[in-house]
Amino acid sequence: MATVLVVDDEVGIRELLSEILADEGHTVRLAENGRAARDWRSRERPDLVLLDIWMPDTDGISLLKEWAAAGQLTMPVVMMSGHASIETAVEATRIGAMDFLEKPIALQRLLAAVKRALSAPDRRVAPPLPVLDLGRSPILADLRRRFAHVTPMKAWVCLRGEEGMLPELHARALAAVGVPFLNVTPVLAEVTEDTLRRVQNGIVFVDDLAALSRAQCRGLAFVCARADRAGVRLVAFSSENPTRLDLSGLEAGMVARLADLIVPLPALREHPDDIPELAVAMLARLCEARVVPVRRLATAALNVLRQYTFPRNLEQLEQVIRSAAVAAAGEEIGAPEVAGILLQMQDAQASAPVGFDQPLREARDQFERAYFEYWLAREQGSIARLAERSGMERTHLYRKLRQLGVQASRREDEPDA
Repeated sequence: MATVLVVDDEVGIRELLSEILADEGHTVRLAENGRAARDWRSRERPDLVLLDIWMPDTDGISLLKEWAAAGQLTMPVVMMSGHASIETAVEATRIGAMDFLEKPIALQRLLAAVKRALSAPDRRVAPPLPVLDLGRSPILADLRRRFAHVTPMKAWVCLRGEEGMLPELHARALAAVGVPFLNVTPVLAEVTEDTLRRVQNGIVFVDDLAALSRAQCRGLAFVCARADRAGVRLVAFSSENPTRLDLSGLEAGMVARLADLIVPLPALREHPDDIPELAVAMLARLCEARVVPVRRLATAALNVLRQYTFPRNLEQLEQVIRSAAVAAAGEEIGAPEVAGILLQMQDAQASAPVGFDQPLREARDQFERAYFEYWLAREQGSIARLAERSGMERTHLYRKLRQLGVQASRREDEPDA
């Protein structure tokens, strides 16, 4: 049968529901508050959650939002309350709750709700990673403010950033709940008016303008010419200034409109302290979707990730997490597994020639950055061993790492005990 997590601060209700569900053949797990439910969910995925709304530490609606934001709302949730309003029930349903039970709960009503929830389609495919909700750095806080300002507008938006930013995840943050969203890039060369009708009053997203073929550029011109009439908002990503691109078929006014509202996306190396939270969320989504076995990242592994500059940004971080999770021998992914994956990537990067068509200083910086990242990964983030390896005094080494944008921890600068 099913594993059911019952979350309620009233011991009598927990015991009653546990007895009823156990008599039906289910395995029952109990949580007396939001914290206990959060801890239990971080370790396992139940088949169903019966969640009380009013609890002393965290209300059920807030907990539901947390699970949704973290990609953990992959099981049916039935809300319970004796004092909730219609508005609360509607809000819970909008976030992702499947049903609502009013206390005192009638036996037949309970059993019917449980049966309905357990017979629903599997929800193991996690929603897109909510990149804007992860991380506490000032850089991401500023980006959230920018998005909050831009979201209610109808203006076209151009997201600017480096390779591997996973811009579609950022673009989805501009779509309010229930707003249609379509990444039209795969069918841009054959886009039709029917395609746009399916996204009416929603967002059409186009991924990297700088990489579009001539046929895709013609499709983009088709979308731009009909976007207003079709009632869709265009959001695009570009790794270069759109006004400098050869977007064949687009009129100058359309290109100017694309470049009128540009939102820059910060590179991952600009906010390294957010990497651990992003990494944990990425791993949780991969485990939820059963892409990788159930794994957790050790603190030392998170520190190794934080010290790497990730030239391909979020895309590369996700690749590292996926590879390390598959390669790990046990449930915990340690620093050696992560360092090993990073070393493989560094070896591949080192085999690529330095760009000889760039100025000498930039070519030298490119080599030095690759050198230090390589040995930081091999030495598992140890600055002491890196200084010894490179023959540099530590103060000078830290100054050089900062100049190159290579992140490193100062924890080893403390005197030996």
